[in-house]
Amino acid sequence: MKNKLGIIHGRFQILHNGHLEYLLEGMKKCEYLLIGISSPDSDYTKYTASNPHRSLDSANPMTYYERFEMIRSAMLECSIPREKFDIVPFPINVPEKLFNYVPKEGKYLMTLYDEWSYEKYEILSALGCDIDVMWERTNDQKVTSGTEVRSKIIHGEPWGNLVPKSVYRFIKENEIDKRIIHISKEK
Repeated sequence: MKNKLGIIHGRFQILHNGHLEYLLEGMKKCEYLLIGISSPDSDYTKYTASNPHRSLDSANPMTYYERFEMIRSAMLECSIPREKFDIVPFPINVPEKLFNYVPKEGKYLMTLYDEWSYEKYEILSALGCDIDVMWERTNDQKVTSGTEVRSKIIHGEPWGNLVPKSVYRFIKENEIDKRIIHISKEK
């Protein structure tokens, strides 16, 4: 049975094919999907000691708006009707702010891969959210990661096969690939 409202989230610091798998699976489980962008701005990019790399500028090269555009275009590219989803901020790192952006009611859809995903599961559980874990995999079982895509861009390796076509076009047209390379040199 489909849930009326599904709520899914991620940083999407380059929307890749693994993210798309996650979003499309979420769509199958609900009538309407809220896609939350975590770390919507630098004030909300705070991670625990187990995830310090997620706070680095090099791991967060894209703005909220750019991630919004990538998600929207990828969903439309997959023929998901625009009236079936929306995209909102999702400040998981500041749980007391979360329900300013998403309702508590709804089915929170997650996947579990690493220590950080288990921490997020605990945060949402503590807030009383109704959670559905769509799958649990190891990091080695991931389709790809934003880190891998950004690394390939930095090293001049092919990366277009790791992202939806619309995302590749968006990154190239807006020279985000050049920004990623530039940020990596600032370290």
